[in-house]
Amino acid sequence: QVQLVESGGGLVQAGGSLRLSCAASGSIFSFNVMGWYRHFPGKARELVASITRAGSTNYADSVKGRFTISRDNAKNTVYLQMNSLKSEDTAVYYCKGGLSLSGPGPWGQGTQVTVSS
Repeated sequence: QVQLVESGGGLVQAGGSLRLSCAASGSIFSFNVMGWYRHFPGKARELVASITRAGSTNYADSVKGRFTISRDNAKNTVYLQMNSLKSEDTAVYYCKGGLSLSGPGPWGQGTQVTVSS
């Protein structure tokens, strides 16, 4: 099974930027869609952004205009560029791939994003 590894999280001040990376051990064409989720403590995970094999993207309303999902097929990597970060963006961020995001597929280990005010 293809494995996913996230990186790029850290501590940043409000208004700053981070770029998260999700590196796959195999071709990202293994998946119809890949997505970034975030987990808030004590709450359910939420989908932040997704990108299909064809390149179509979708974003949660809370991050539209601030976050951008992209991919580099040659590097088998999906990115999440996060700009204008807010304290409410603080969470553990995970990437997932699959035939659909609601179905089975691999998850990465997560990377912590902390935004200070």
